[in-house]
Amino acid sequence: MDDNIHDRPVVLITGCSTGGIGHALARAFAARSCTVVATSRSRSSMVDLEQDPRFFLQELDVLSDESVQRTLQNVVGKYGRIDVLVNNAGVQCVGPLAEVPLSDIQHTFDTKIAGSLRLIQAVVPHMATRKQGKIVNIGSVTAMAPGPWSGAYTASKSALHALSDTLRLELRHFGIDVVTVVPGAVKSNIANSAIASYNRMPEWKLFKPFEAVIRDRAYFSQKSKSTPSDEFAKHTVDAIMKKNPPAWFSSGEYSFIMNIMYYLPLFIRDLILRKAMKC
Repeated sequence: MDDNIHDRPVVLITGCSTGGIGHALARAFAARSCTVVATSRSRSSMVDLEQDPRFFLQELDVLSDESVQRTLQNVVGKYGRIDVLVNNAGVQCVGPLAEVPLSDIQHTFDTKIAGSLRLIQAVVPHMATRKQGKIVNIGSVTAMAPGPWSGAYTASKSALHALSDTLRLELRHFGIDVVTVVPGAVKSNIANSAIASYNRMPEWKLFKPFEAVIRDRAYFSQKSKSTPSDEFAKHTVDAIMKKNPPAWFSSGEYSFIMNIMYYLPLFIRDLILRKAMKC
């Protein structure tokens, strides 16, 4: 390991399992001469990073206060600071809102919202003391035009966007930048986790006739046109690493069209989404 290791920005990323956006971001930050604290619930899910000195691997459960505090102590004890926090961990939840078990909806929000805030509340005192730092929250373009079959996931991302807007204003005084990253359709393992959780869902009652299109929603972001994760990660990290990073950064397939959809009259947006999602 070279001598200037302590001059490198220290970046902590949640949800870095191989095949996901977090893993691609970890590699992109490392390529920009950062020290990357790559975290996931299971260290074995990041095994390909194990021997690379640019990475410090930590098992982290964003749902656990104890796990977050332990990880923060390990990182601050080793490097003395955290320069960038990337809240990427999240879970997909596919199904009609009227029939999805409340426990699944709760888990989706706990992971994305409570999990992100747990990390933010742990990291902000360290950043505020140094009067510098960046907090990056990974949202979603689905929040720009919420459609059917993934309401819980989309609502959790929408809530994160709102929290980011508030945090950006509240933390400015402490020299902390807040960036909302809004991915479009990016190649990742999200469809695998989405279909795994979908398979645990109860049999639909009212929505039984829509079963095929609901299941297909799990794969929607992973169609052939999806942006490669390494390409998305490079553009995103380039934006985050700017001296004055943007408050909002959107990239990936469908990101442009979804941002336009946000401004359409609701009846036109509904017409487009009903046709696209077959409802």
